[in-house]
Amino acid sequence: MSEERVLKLDDSTKLVGVQVVLILAYSTIILFGVIGNSLVIYVVYKFKTLRTVTNFFIVNLAVADLLVNTLCLPFTLVYTLYGEWKFGRVLCFMLPCAQGMAVHVSTITLNIIALDRHRSIVYHTETKMSKDMCAVVIVITWAVSALLASPLAIFREYGTFDLSPDESIQVCAEKWPESSMNGTIYSISMLLVQYGLPLAINSVAYIRIWNKLKNHMTHGGRNDRSQRRKKTTKMLLTMVVVFAVSWLPFHAFQLAADIDSSVLSMKDFKLLFTVFHIVAMCSTFVNPILYGWMNNNYRSAFLSVSSILITTICFYSDYTGAQVLKNPSC
Repeated sequence: MSEERVLKLDDSTKLVGVQVVLILAYSTIILFGVIGNSLVIYVVYKFKTLRTVTNFFIVNLAVADLLVNTLCLPFTLVYTLYGEWKFGRVLCFMLPCAQGMAVHVSTITLNIIALDRHRSIVYHTETKMSKDMCAVVIVITWAVSALLASPLAIFREYGTFDLSPDESIQVCAEKWPESSMNGTIYSISMLLVQYGLPLAINSVAYIRIWNKLKNHMTHGGRNDRSQRRKKTTKMLLTMVVVFAVSWLPFHAFQLAADIDSSVLSMKDFKLLFTVFHIVAMCSTFVNPILYGWMNNNYRSAFLSVSSILITTICFYSDYTGAQVLKNPSC
């Protein structure tokens, strides 16, 4: 049996059953991510009561997640299934950078939300961030994220790799100058910037916020404003926990590969990497579910939009005479 045949057998992602599961998993994330994040963006645009600074930052999160759902995940799935790069030179340089930028936007925005609430609740700062300043912060967030992700586009190589005299594949991979150690240094640095530092900042901020709100409630401050603040803080804290839990396996596995190169040659490395990537990408559609579950304003807005959509579909069904929906509510 040839060496290439052994390698193909060791790659579990080539099994039909595994590929079906991967297609279903990625398709589900893309579907829920696009619907959920688009709905968040729409309701904040549609309802004036939701046009607050915090919700603008939440929209920024939704845009970043939508970018991952539409521009990154479909290509990642195809690349995983085929085992080679099928999208040409330009996308080889653009897509990894776009995905890195979107992740940076998400982490930075979560930090900004936490620090803004920490400023207003812990230090009793009544002066709120203006919408103009919010727009400036969002623009800076995208600019800084693009800068941090730019090495993924700069230090990259697209070319043909010969498996045998009769077989070759297109490869899109990182290529760092001088030594591969530079790539390891960048990966570890990004692990700290994308995960370690944001998690530390969020944890400290929300622990202090929670303690402040708890003490205020204990000393007879149970008014509507305090209750709303507590509910919103609980929702935002849950978002951070989801981010931390979903990204932990992926970052831990990537760190292990950076530190010990033998991890790259372990059996089913590609499958494990893909599974951890799927778990991490679940964070791109969970946030809209959290808004609808834990925030009354978002829940009401979502129900209102859903009601309008169902009414429109039912009207169209009745108008055309087609049995599009067989539902008593129509």
